[in-house]
Amino acid sequence: MNTTSIAQDRESWLSWLSSQNATQRNEFLSGLSESEMSLFEKDWIFTARKEQLIPKGDHWSTWLLMTGRGWGKTKTGSESVIELVRFGGVSRVHLIGRTVGDVRSVMIDGESGILNCSPNDFRPYYEPSKRLLTWPNGSVALTFSSDSPEMLRGPQCELIWADELGAWSRGDYTWSMAMFGLRLGKHPRAIITTTPRPKKFIRKLSQNRHTIVTRGSTKENKANLSPIFMQQIFDEYGGTSLGRQELDGELLDEMPGAIFTRQSIDDNRRSCVPDLGRIVIAVDPAVTAHERSHESGVVVCGIDENSHFYILDDASKVAPPDQIMASAVRLYHEHMADCIVVEVNQGGDLWRKIINQIDPTVAIQEVRASKGKHTRAQPIASRFEQGKVHFCKSMHELADQLCNFVPGSSDNDDDRLDAMVWGITELDSKNQMPINMDVSVNHTGNELSWM
Repeated sequence: MNTTSIAQDRESWLSWLSSQNATQRNEFLSGLSESEMSLFEKDWIFTARKEQLIPKGDHWSTWLLMTGRGWGKTKTGSESVIELVRFGGVSRVHLIGRTVGDVRSVMIDGESGILNCSPNDFRPYYEPSKRLLTWPNGSVALTFSSDSPEMLRGPQCELIWADELGAWSRGDYTWSMAMFGLRLGKHPRAIITTTPRPKKFIRKLSQNRHTIVTRGSTKENKANLSPIFMQQIFDEYGGTSLGRQELDGELLDEMPGAIFTRQSIDDNRRSCVPDLGRIVIAVDPAVTAHERSHESGVVVCGIDENSHFYILDDASKVAPPDQIMASAVRLYHEHMADCIVVEVNQGGDLWRKIINQIDPTVAIQEVRASKGKHTRAQPIASRFEQGKVHFCKSMHELADQLCNFVPGSSDNDDDRLDAMVWGITELDSKNQMPINMDVSVNHTGNELSWM
């Protein structure tokens, strides 16, 4: 045996090694020369755990690794890209991360990134200004961030590595844009490395017959992690819902700490809508409409005689202000609504002017956020808990936002949620009387009158 034979027939050697018991493997390895041993020590196919190796066969197009933090999914992504570019004939790759910074600091320059995982004789040349990696064999990778989905229009590839897909802004849309470009080669494939997030498109992706799902816990990589870290992190979060998601890699129904639950939404869905006393079109508008803009939330809400609330439609999207308001006016007439409720923190009088230009007869209720988002959302979450809010369509994007809304988190994607909160708040405010928990405030002096 020599180093050339190991390099040329790596998979055969791996298959043979995996068939041996521990004693046989140790005997084999102890008989290697220093140069032969270096190949085994540095080559991913010999050092990875079995579940970290690229799945065999042609029956899959997506490899979805949903694992706990520290499992080794970033290194698995980097090593898999290198493996396919070096030995698998892949020549064009798209690397997509949550942000531009994440792509560079995690996927490329990170401790487990492509540059640090590459052997010296196959290290790519990185040009950040061009968003380009070029390997010695001529293969190239372009980098993208999830908050610029339109950049994915046009470029083609035969391999995608998508990191932290569950944390992507506008994840469903960006993933669709990425898949449209995955069209080169005989067997285009995608590798996804992510901590699980309770989003419908990820759940749907995991159930696709062409997807191979790999799940794993942080504990599986404990040999490469600090014992102090392992003890502290599992003492603090082991067995909690946050630990189940972030450490055990479970795909939960909602984000740990979310104030809206999937069960409260699903248990109270309605296919039939009763007569409604009031209907409003609630709008949380964005002032811009470029590729990195947030959506404008546009949600139709109604209330019946029993003070139950009905979410009739969700028309949220990224579009210029005039298109958003035109959509709101159309829904206003379609549902014979009482008014359009518009948050005016950004834009001020702009929204009223646009609506008046479209249709001056439309009733407008301007609202301004003076309290924090959590403070506004909490009373609405209580209505969900009481079983008083009913979805009348699937509206899975809105449901996902609700179930991913964690107070204080900077990752919240909540324009649809905000619009719904404004709509229900407007309807609910007409049916509430001021309540003071101090009995003495309502005490008239006549003991029988208040007892």
